[in-house]
Amino acid sequence: MIHKDLLEILACPQCKGPVKLKDDKELVCEKCMLLYEIRDDIPIMLIDKAKKIE
Repeated sequence: MIHKDLLEILACPQCKGPVKLKDDKELVCEKCMLLYEIRDDIPIMLIDKAKKIE
């Protein structure tokens, strides 16, 4: 699980906006509608690895 302090400083690499934790497995940018995976408690904050959501 991502520590709360880390979650507060993480930002979407595309729009620099805030991201929200979803199911302790993913981070979501609601502005860009991108989903970033968390693997082994490490967020994968790469735009080309993000999944587009609707």
